[in-house]
Amino acid sequence: MADLCWKLFICFFCCQVVSGRVKREGHYIAAVYEHESILSPNPTALVDRQSALELMGRNLDIYEQQAVAAARQGAQIIVFPEDGIHGFNFTRSSIYPYLDFVLHSQSVKWNPCREPYLFNDTEVLQRLSCMAMKNKIFLVANLGTKQPCEHTDPHCPSDGRYQFNTNVAFNADGILVATYRKHNLYFEYAFDTPPEPDYKFFDTPFAGKFGMFTCFDILFFEPAVNLIRQYNLKQIVYPTAWMNQLPLLSAVEFQQAFATAFNINILAANIHHPTLGMTGSGIYTPVKSFIYHNMESYGGKLIVAEIPVTTTDYKTNVESNERVRENLHHSCKTSIGTSLDDQVCFKEGEETHSKVLEKGNEQFLPVFYSEMMYDNFTFVPVWGEKGELQVCANTLCCYLNYTRAVLTDELYALGVFDGLHTVHGTYYVQACALVKCGGLNFSTCGEEVTHATALIDFQLWGNMSTPYIFPLLLTSGITLDFADHMGWKNNHYFISKNRTSFGLLTAALYGRWYEKD
Repeated sequence: MADLCWKLFICFFCCQVVSGRVKREGHYIAAVYEHESILSPNPTALVDRQSALELMGRNLDIYEQQAVAAARQGAQIIVFPEDGIHGFNFTRSSIYPYLDFVLHSQSVKWNPCREPYLFNDTEVLQRLSCMAMKNKIFLVANLGTKQPCEHTDPHCPSDGRYQFNTNVAFNADGILVATYRKHNLYFEYAFDTPPEPDYKFFDTPFAGKFGMFTCFDILFFEPAVNLIRQYNLKQIVYPTAWMNQLPLLSAVEFQQAFATAFNINILAANIHHPTLGMTGSGIYTPVKSFIYHNMESYGGKLIVAEIPVTTTDYKTNVESNERVRENLHHSCKTSIGTSLDDQVCFKEGEETHSKVLEKGNEQFLPVFYSEMMYDNFTFVPVWGEKGELQVCANTLCCYLNYTRAVLTDELYALGVFDGLHTVHGTYYVQACALVKCGGLNFSTCGEEVTHATALIDFQLWGNMSTPYIFPLLLTSGITLDFADHMGWKNNHYFISKNRTSFGLLTAALYGRWYEKD
């Protein structure tokens, strides 16, 4: 009897172990693949369907290898990047041979691998479905799709068809369980914006519901934020083709900030083309990340990690933030003080100063202006071993208390921006940012910098007017760090850290005021 019990235990244990991984209760194993896609040498040229399928087939061959590798490591879901199958820089006409037909209604239960005959032009969907089914893995990928429309449809394009940038999700049986059409296109002239935002998610037996959106969507309320709020989602799959822009919008930096701000898990797969500034993928929880950022070498990268099924109630967190924002309208718009615990109101328009304290001496600092992220930021320099700084623009004031462990020959600055961003997209930003400058001149503040040595203890806060605040903390070599504390206090949002793990590149509060877009 004892021998039988032991055999049953061994059998149970082996069922829980996949390639050395033990799946802990309340956890799941996820995979994302950063793909160096094989691109068309001339994407604007017109080709036939067979030629398009041959090029996409070469990328799908790599996908298949990675799906097998992920499954062998126990992954239950894998995410592939935006544009990874067909590439980019097409015209509306030249992309047409690369498009699959897909039903965007889930009323029809369809397994493209088992039922390839149901619809024409579904070869890519068939291969993806077979990958999921053969490897018993949930699979998310991005492709171009087409959908005929009638001219009685007021949104129907003149050529009689919609062309969408589309995410598809298959379950472990190869069944198509969700499609999502990208809403916020980024100079993608080959594709149409869907008439209405898609709010799409799919259910899994291991982590509940997963929501979907794509790349540029992450910066807007529709559909990303509304999807998370409306369906109280805890998991997001996120194909992207993101071009990094330092110091505030590198891929891994903002992906982590989004996961932290909304208390969710994000599975983010980026394309890998370093010459275009495209890299940065990861598996993110609110408090931990498994990332890949590589601007030096070529080739794809598979990330596999076990993460907990997060249970934080985001809806409660947002409602709390919105109550704080309502209180802001009944309090002073800006304030001045050297401590977050000691804020004093001053009249709007009243002149304010920044100062640095060093060995008991008070020194007023120059205010200067420099372009960062194509926006005109107002800065003050961060000088000395320690100090207390303030800088304001419009209704936003930012404050910084800091101590540097060792003085280095590096210039840092505290910057503020409160306005409408209008380059490569139009959206309203409130930002308080401590950044390393590119050199020792003020004009270099806001430049892209990738390495730093200064270890800084800091508390950064501002009187933000929006509850949607993304905490950024980026360190040398494009690595991530996590704040010790963050949240609302005395009608201000703050982030604090006792000495970063590596040299500090960026510590920022990046606020999105969606109503003012």
